[in-house]
Amino acid sequence: MTVTVEQVSTRAALDEFIAMPLGLQPRNLAVPLLEASIRSWFTGRSPHPEPIDLLLARDSSGTVVGRTTSHTDRRLDAKFGERLQLFGATEFRDGEAASALFAELDRRARARSGGSADALFGPVSLLPNQAGGVITSGFGERGFVDSAWNDEFVPIVYEAEGFERWGEADTWLVEMGAAPAAEPTPAEWAAAGLTLAHGSKREMKRLVPELLTLLNASFAQLPYYTEISAAEMASATDGLTFLLDEQLLLLARDSASGRAVAFVLVVPDITEFVQRVGGRLGPLHQVQLLLTRGRYRREAILVIQGTDPERQGQGILSLLSRQLQANLVAGGYRALRSTYVGRDNPASTAQFARFGGRTLHGYTFYRRPLQQGQALDARAAAAGDSADARGAVAPPPTTAARPTAAAPPPAAPPPTSEGATP
Repeated sequence: MTVTVEQVSTRAALDEFIAMPLGLQPRNLAVPLLEASIRSWFTGRSPHPEPIDLLLARDSSGTVVGRTTSHTDRRLDAKFGERLQLFGATEFRDGEAASALFAELDRRARARSGGSADALFGPVSLLPNQAGGVITSGFGERGFVDSAWNDEFVPIVYEAEGFERWGEADTWLVEMGAAPAAEPTPAEWAAAGLTLAHGSKREMKRLVPELLTLLNASFAQLPYYTEISAAEMASATDGLTFLLDEQLLLLARDSASGRAVAFVLVVPDITEFVQRVGGRLGPLHQVQLLLTRGRYRREAILVIQGTDPERQGQGILSLLSRQLQANLVAGGYRALRSTYVGRDNPASTAQFARFGGRTLHGYTFYRRPLQQGQALDARAAAAGDSADARGAVAPPPTTAARPTAAAPPPAAPPPTSEGATP
C-alpha cells in the first residue's frame, strides 16, 4: 500500500480530518477533540502564536488512514533549549500510515525557517500543558475530557519508529469513600492564615486573570510548562461558566492580603456527552447539555491545581484536597479523575493516594531526534540560502554552542513540596 500525505486546504478535507478518528476508535473509550478547536486551527483563529498545519495521510484508494498537526512554539523551544517540530491530534490506522506522517514531519522539521529543528516532539495539542500525549497502559479504561485514549498498538508504533518516551506520567482515579477525608475546620484554616473561597459564575471574568497569574507561577518549575498568555487562557476557559460547579473551584486566600495562594479546579465530567456528539459542541448541543447537565454530575475531572511557589510545603494543597473531597461527597459525585501527573511530582500524586486513589492510565509524550547529518545538512542549506540573499555566510554554531540533536531536553528539578499538577 502506498501512503501519501497532504496538507488540509479545503473544507471537505477539514471535515475528513475531524471525522477520521471517529470511525477508527471505540466511542465508549476514546474522547474526540472538540471540533471548534480543530476548526480554529484551520482558520487561524486559534490563540496559538504560530501557524498550525493540518495533515492527512491517504492510501492508494484515497481513503484517509491518518492525520496529524504540524506546528512550532518558540516558548517551548526556549524552555527545552532546542528547536522542536511539534505534532498533535495524531491518529493512524497502522504503522505504514504512521511512518508516512512522521516522514512528512521530518521533512518539515528539516525545512523549518531559520534552520532545521533538532527533534520531533508530541503528540501535543498544542502544547504539553494543554493536551495531547499517548497512554501506555490502562487501555481498557475509558478516556476523559482533556486526556488521551489510544489503542495499545499506538505506543508500540511510536517506539518502533525510533521515538523515546519523555515525561512519563499517570492519570488517576479516586472513588469517593475509598478513604476517609475530614473536612478542614475553620480553626485549621485560621491557623494556616488562610480563608477558603469558592469560584462564582458571576465573577469569572475577574477571577480568570487572577487564576492565570497563579497558574503560571505554580507551573513555571515544571520542565514542559510554557507560560500561558491571556488569549490562550481566555480560549481555555471559554464555556467554563457554563460547566462550573461552584463548589468544585476552590481557592485558598491569604487572610491578611486576600491574595489567592493556591487553587483547585474541578469540573463535572461531560465525557459521555462529548463522545455521543463526536466532539461537536455547537449551540444546539450546548442547549442539550444544559438541559441534561444534572446527568453529568456523577463524576468529576480534576483539571488543574497549584500552589504559589513561595507558599509550597505549608500544607495548603492538603487542606484544599480535603475540602474538595468533602464537597464532592456532598454534591453526590461518585468518582474523581485527574489529568496526567508527572511521576517526578510525588507531592501531587501523594494527594490522590491519601484518598485511596489509583493510577488509571500510564501516560507519555514522545521525542525523536532528527539524524545529526540531516540537521546539519539542513542548517548548511539554510545558511547557503541566506548567503545568496546577503552575500555572506555566518559561521555555523560550534557543537558546544548549540544543543546536540541526540541529547534529551533538560529537565527542571521536580517540585520538592506540594507543587503543580497538570
